[in-house]
Amino acid sequence: AIPVVSVIGVGLAWWLQRRQTQRLVQEGFSLEQARQMVTVRDSQSEPTKPNWWILIGSMAFVLFTLTVGLGGFPYREEIVFTGSMTIVLFLMSRLMRELEPDKRLTLVGTAAVVFSLRAIPGAGPGATWWMIDHLKFDQQFLSVLSLIGGVVALVGMFVFRRFMAERSIMYVVGFLTIVGTILALPIAGLYYGLHEWTGRISGGVVDARFIALVDTALESPLVQISMIPMLAWIANSAPANLKATFFAVMASFTNLALSFSQLGTKYLNEIFVVTREVRDQATDTIQTPADYSQLGELFIVQLLLGLALPFSAILFAKLTKFKSV
Repeated sequence: AIPVVSVIGVGLAWWLQRRQTQRLVQEGFSLEQARQMVTVRDSQSEPTKPNWWILIGSMAFVLFTLTVGLGGFPYREEIVFTGSMTIVLFLMSRLMRELEPDKRLTLVGTAAVVFSLRAIPGAGPGATWWMIDHLKFDQQFLSVLSLIGGVVALVGMFVFRRFMAERSIMYVVGFLTIVGTILALPIAGLYYGLHEWTGRISGGVVDARFIALVDTALESPLVQISMIPMLAWIANSAPANLKATFFAVMASFTNLALSFSQLGTKYLNEIFVVTREVRDQATDTIQTPADYSQLGELFIVQLLLGLALPFSAILFAKLTKFKSV
């Protein structure tokens, strides 16, 4: 999808430039004059020179990820993350040389705060298994939850645009962390019977599905909007001829936070083991019994980590020479 959108963007830019040229010709300018007037900003800007460190580093990043990811190496997820993080940090260090010293510190502090929010581990597939087996959520309902989450995330980015523009990113991340923790409580509460209590006092209206729908709608925009202030800062502060490179490298860095989150989820599920019932298709005998006894502890630890990681990064940015926008 991303390459298609990129090609469409290039085509749209060409069409807009052609339309502007035709409009100037209709106003009486010659074709050559119109073309010069349309491209005057590009001709006045400093030509972009290839940064071979970035190009070679990017190639090394792709080759390393493909080689280790497709190979049968033990601990390949950890190796890919460590190697990728090393390469991306190297690329960031080369790019930051193009910034003024105070902006370098701001970029590091901002990236650390955003990374911490996106690196929060999840509960893993055990939560979904439990919802299907115990709360009787079917695939259709889970798909509806996913669709609602995506749509509300887009709407939330539009609704919260003023909030993000007027607050520092540390304030935004701190606010999102607290709200996200509060909104994660109902899901943990479902494990301990919250829906049974709310169902009794509401006449069956506020059941498990109602709680899941409302919680998903409220929670979905939170992580997505945390990226916007950092991208806006890059747009305003990065050198004009390196904005796209800054965007690409910082996007890679924040995407590695998602890889870190997946590793954290993996380790949590190794500590708090949750299993779903597996039956032999031929004999219908139980091969693996269902065990959700540790799921409640998993929810609680995940909640605590979701609160501790972002605030640790905020304290780091506050108490050190690094700062955040």
